[in-house]
Amino acid sequence: MAISKQELQINEEIRDKEVLVIDADGSKKGVMSARDAQKLAFDQNLDLVKIAPQATPPVCRVMDYGKYCFEQQKREKEARKNQRTVEIKEIRMFSAIDTHDFETKVAQGRKFLQGGDKVKVSVRFRKRAIAHPHLGEELLMRYRDEVGEIAVVDKPPKMEGRAIVMFMSPKQQKPEKAEKGQKKAQKPQPETAAQTEAPAASEQQED
Repeated sequence: MAISKQELQINEEIRDKEVLVIDADGSKKGVMSARDAQKLAFDQNLDLVKIAPQATPPVCRVMDYGKYCFEQQKREKEARKNQRTVEIKEIRMFSAIDTHDFETKVAQGRKFLQGGDKVKVSVRFRKRAIAHPHLGEELLMRYRDEVGEIAVVDKPPKMEGRAIVMFMSPKQQKPEKAEKGQKKAQKPQPETAAQTEAPAASEQQED
């Protein structure tokens, strides 16, 4: 039975008139008073823990509560360790960027996207360049095309102050398509006419 995630009552904190008791080995001991259930647990040098307070009657289990808490903390720590936080990385460019710098920004964005992070690409305008926002949008579309095989656009280009920004996230991989492609590539090729006629030719020479 799953243990309630609410704050657990243990030992003397349990004051219900009757409880359904599950022993340390998982066997059901039946319904008994809370006092008798506590005595059952204490006789085994263990704790009585209310694991299902909403049940009728409430369900209590005999267990080593200290060990249970330690294992629970260990599992939660392991879960946090395996959980990766997705960040939003920003790539900043100016509308008058040269080819080399643009390629550097593309490589930087690829690294972020392949690492699983989202990317905010911004094009900033200097002085009078703000009068030509279409240049920034064209630059963002060019950037989108460069990383299009690994990313999708979450939010299209939009003006924010003296900059135009676009949000992108990693494209979800579809392994099933890759597998189909491999199977297709491994499909045996039909024999050529030369291959099928070769044995017949050799048989005629033997005759």
